[in-house]
Amino acid sequence: MKKSLLVILFALFAVSCGKYQKLLRSDDAAKKYEATDSLYKLGKYKKALGLMEQIVPVYRGKPQAEALMFRYANTLYKLEDYYSSGYQFERFVSSYPKSDSTETAAYRSAKSYYFISPKYSLEQKETYTALEKLQGFVDQFPNSDYRAEANDMVVELKTKLEKKDFETAEQYLRIYDYKAAIAAFDNFIQDHPGSIYRKDAFFLRMKSSYLLAINSLPRLVKERLEESKRHYNSFNKYFGESDRKPDADEIIQDINERLSLYNNTEIK
Repeated sequence: MKKSLLVILFALFAVSCGKYQKLLRSDDAAKKYEATDSLYKLGKYKKALGLMEQIVPVYRGKPQAEALMFRYANTLYKLEDYYSSGYQFERFVSSYPKSDSTETAAYRSAKSYYFISPKYSLEQKETYTALEKLQGFVDQFPNSDYRAEANDMVVELKTKLEKKDFETAEQYLRIYDYKAAIAAFDNFIQDHPGSIYRKDAFFLRMKSSYLLAINSLPRLVKERLEESKRHYNSFNKYFGESDRKPDADEIIQDINERLSLYNNTEIK
């Protein structure tokens, strides 16, 4: 019984595949359009895409094109071809700015770029593009039901960029390139005013400055210790009650002791 059922199912599958292949080879655009609609609604996106790719150029400029182009972009989105879906949704928005589907298309275009964004340790060109697209969506549709989710994605992408910039600065510190570390932490503090890494950036900038000072040529030590003290004061102003305070105080104590030796020498 089971064997017979399998045979029947296989036969039905073969017939179905045969009809689909025959339709692919057909020149009947209307039948292909009707089939793409059915396949799309059934969630058979790969098959729908095969037919869509053949008829999209045929229907461009015709009344059916709006619905077809949205389904085409959304099929690519469902198949996780986000490079293509981002582009095709953008084309849809540009071609049909007054469509009822424009808001959804604009959102899914932006979200496609969000999905393309790589992990933080890699080049972040796509992340900047995603941020631009998401912000553009929020600006264009400020009252959209998608706004909250778009804002969440913006926060996530910005945090990713912050983490990359922070770890780049930390890497300079780890390889003893203190000047580069100071510059990188300076840039981080300026570029990411609300970052979760801000406290650590202030502390590590001070630490980098301190390590640069005590490892400098004798004629440069005093000036660089004074610069380190200024960085401590900046840290203390904003994060004087934080868990980094004991470590910062230990560094400033050594800075003050070293500077006192210079002051005593100058008095004599």
